[in-house]
Amino acid sequence: MLNAARSPTFYEFDSMELLKLYRDLDGRDEEPVVIYHSHTATEAYPSRTDRRLAMEPGAHYVLVSTRDPDETEFRSFRIVDEVVTEEDVRITD
Repeated sequence: MLNAARSPTFYEFDSMELLKLYRDLDGRDEEPVVIYHSHTATEAYPSRTDRRLAMEPGAHYVLVSTRDPDETEFRSFRIVDEVVTEEDVRITD
């Protein structure tokens, strides 16, 4: 989904696009498993906004930071009631 806020420091989903996505998921009896986005200037860790907007307790929230082009920063978290728990991630070739 595109960032409706069109901001490098804040993301927001288009409400109609999000509604369509959830209707499609419901129609197939599916639920989100992985929700991911990038942080362009900060570490790959859920921000206050990320924690506040996390509404899928069963999902893996994957964050990628692009702040340093020479370093891979790819992390995964569970976020339940704004509590963040990091998950182990192994990147393989």
